[in-house]
This record gives sequence, structure tokens and C-alpha cells, in this order.
Amino acid sequence: MKFEPVIGIETHVELTTASKMFCGCPVEFGAPPNTNVCPVCLGLPGALPVVNHTAVEYAMKIGLGLQCEIAPHSVFSRKNYFYPDMPKNYQISQYDLPLCIDGYIDIETDEGSARVGITRVHMEEDTGKSTHLGAGGRIGAGSQTLLDFNRAGVPLMEIVSEPDLRSAVQARAYAEEVRGVVKRLGVSDVKLEEGSMRFDANISLRPEGASTFGTKVEVKNMNSLRSVQRALEYEIKRQAAVLEAGEEVVQETRHWNEEDGTTAAMRSKEEAFDYRYFPEPDLVPIAVDEAWRSEVASGLPELPAQARERYRAQGLEPTTAGLLSREVDLGRVFEDAVGAGADARTVANWLTGEVTAWLRKESLLLPDSHLDGAALAELEAMVGAGDLSATAAKDVLGGVLSGEGRPAEVAESRDLIQVSDSASLEPAVDAVLAANSDAFEKLKSGDHKVMGFLIGQVMRSTGGKADPAAVTRIINERAG
Repeated sequence: MKFEPVIGIETHVELTTASKMFCGCPVEFGAPPNTNVCPVCLGLPGALPVVNHTAVEYAMKIGLGLQCEIAPHSVFSRKNYFYPDMPKNYQISQYDLPLCIDGYIDIETDEGSARVGITRVHMEEDTGKSTHLGAGGRIGAGSQTLLDFNRAGVPLMEIVSEPDLRSAVQARAYAEEVRGVVKRLGVSDVKLEEGSMRFDANISLRPEGASTFGTKVEVKNMNSLRSVQRALEYEIKRQAAVLEAGEEVVQETRHWNEEDGTTAAMRSKEEAFDYRYFPEPDLVPIAVDEAWRSEVASGLPELPAQARERYRAQGLEPTTAGLLSREVDLGRVFEDAVGAGADARTVANWLTGEVTAWLRKESLLLPDSHLDGAALAELEAMVGAGDLSATAAKDVLGGVLSGEGRPAEVAESRDLIQVSDSASLEPAVDAVLAANSDAFEKLKSGDHKVMGFLIGQVMRSTGGKADPAAVTRIINERAG
């Protein structure tokens, strides 16, 4: 029997506000443990929360960026559960009356295009962080647990999709697009490695053609876009094997293990009634009138889908256009370079190829490098003028990224300026033709296959600095 996956994604996004959701403590990643805390975020008796106005507007931006309706009336609730990193033993969240509802996002993969519904975007506060000391960093094998409440109370948005995804490839594309939207909105740094964006997936299998859903499993601890795809591919195979054996899938929460590429059972899956939701008595409802909504909507930037279409109109390949549309920093440098006169396709390929590879190797973000749009435009102009070969341009680009100077300075210091004038190249060409007279005779008799060999010999003798076009011209002149 063939099975069809049914997948929904829950995305948690930490907002880059100056202070926490319900108190004035700073939002700061990497601060010493338990230093950004106060009676409110620690849940001490008598402490009262106050809603962060900026966080509400950021949440509205996310909702509008995902084509959601903004509810005129929304309410905070208490989500009751007990865990060591929950100082109040409940989480202030939203339940039946969220801020943003009924949106969608369009994705494209090799499997085709698809529209994924957004059920809701609701506001809540993040929990603290537990560090389990011991083998594997898991609670079951830990000898002790350390608690850091700096993260407790950080504004957290939960984006809940409809179960419209039908493959692990689609799930990854959805995660990439949501990340791109949130990053372009400027409301979060979306750093998966730091936990400021986290994905949980609900996945079930059903026989192809069936309309009812199977038993769903929640998969957690997917800390990269690659992990989202790998974890769901594994879970699809695991559940299919269970069903093919005539057994039933257990509704549970499973932990993705990145190292061994498997999921493992964590706990039985909770239902909503297990959390005993009720309206938060210390907070008033949020009322959003049309004037406030319009004000927030008017400040939205260009979204990835819009940028992608514009980039395609400039001649970029779909994959390249997609990456530049989602990665704000790459897109900004691309725009600056093209605005300075550079060829769109050339600089786009550099940014998505050599530049991205260099940043990944150095574990840096583009703003941490020394590259800007003007430098890319200068580099592209040098190639166009024949001052640099395509190979040398890559070397110069690496030097610019590393901070060695502007393209012309790097090319000069590395002795990569291309030689194009005939007077300088003719002696080298003549020496190569004399040393390879057999090949030269074949060329003169009409065998043009040897031209590449002769050009290569000239390039080798000049240390790669000869202009291949100029070399070709001189050889043809010598061949008559």
C-alpha cells in the first residue's frame, strides 16, 4: 500500500524587541545566566505583566506578511503545565482568540507550486532554557540540570500552518519561505542555531486517496532547514514501516537526533484540554482598529515573493532569485551592485556561489565581511574590461571578503592583473609556438582542436595573467 504524508508545521519566532513580552528585562542572547530577569518574568508573587506594544506590532507585521486577517479583538490566556524552565508553572499565550488568522503562503519546489494555509499567528512568551549535564545532553541521561531564565518571557510568535504539506521537500520549502518572510520584515534575526526560530512538525500518514487523517506524531529538535527535511523523511519511512507491519502509529512527541539521523519517543502527545486554558486575568484584551492595522501595513517592506518576481525579470534563474529574495543581506548587496552598474546575473552567481560558500566556511554573516555592492560592481567591471580573468576574479573576491582591500588593491597586491596588450604577450606566444611546433602546424592545417592546448600553454607560461582572447587573436594572426 502507498501512503501519503500529511504535514503541518509550527514555527516559533523570537522577536528582536529591546525588552521582553511582559516586562522591561532586556532581550539579549548570550548574556550570563539568570542576569536578565525580574519578578515578572520569574513569576514571583504579586508581579503583574504589561504587554509590550512593539511586540504586538511585530506580530501584526508577521500576520500581514503571511496574508492573515488581523483580529480586531484578541485575548491572552494561561496555558497551564509544569516544567522546571516554566517559572510561573503556566505560559501566557493565546488560545481561542489569536491576533492573526486565516493566512497563506505560496511555495515552489521541483514537485510544483503549492499554497499552504496559515491557521493562526499568536503571541506568547518563551520559556527558560534547561541544560542537561551528562551523556548526549538529554534529560534521561543527565546527572543534573541547570536552569537559565534569561529567555523566559522573551516575545515569541507561533505560526501554525494548515496540514497542507505532502512531502519533506515541501516542508523544507515552507520553512525556508517563512524564514525569508520574517527576516525581510526585520522583526527577528531568525538564527536557527541560536534558537530564535524553531520548527516543530506534526506528521501523519494515510493511504493514497483517503480523505481522513492518520494518527499524528509531533517531531521536535529540528535545528536547521536541512534537519526539517531529514527528520520528516525518516519519520515518513518509520511510520510507513509501522503501518505496513499491521501495527498502529502511537500519538506522541518524538525527538530528532541529528547525529544518528533518527527520531526517538519523548512523551505522549498532549491535547489542548490538557493545558486547562483560561483567559489571563492580569491582562486586558487587545483591540486593533483599522487605523492601527493600516499604519502597520503601510510600513511593510517588499516580501520574498515580490522580490523573486523582480529578480526573475532581471534574468536570474529561479533558484538564484529565490535565495536572494529570502536572504536579506545577499539581496541588499545584489541591489547595490546592480544599482552601481554591475551585470545582474554575474553578481547574483557570485553571491549565491563563491560568497555564500566563503561565509559558510568562515561561519560568518555577510555584514561581518568586508564585501559591499560597490566592491562587487568594481570587480565585475574589471572582468568586463579584461583586467581580470574569471578565475582571478574569484581570488580577488576572496581577498575582498577577508578585508585585504578594494578589488583593484587586492588584484594589484596579489599580482593578478591580466595582460592584454599585444606587445607584452607576443614574446610569450611566440615562445610557446616554437616549443610546440607540431601542434602549431596542425592548427595551420585546419585542426582547431589544438587551439585550447596552445592557449593553455601560454596561460601557464604567464602565470595565468594572459588575456585568453588576446592570446587567441595573436595565435590566429601567426597561423595566417
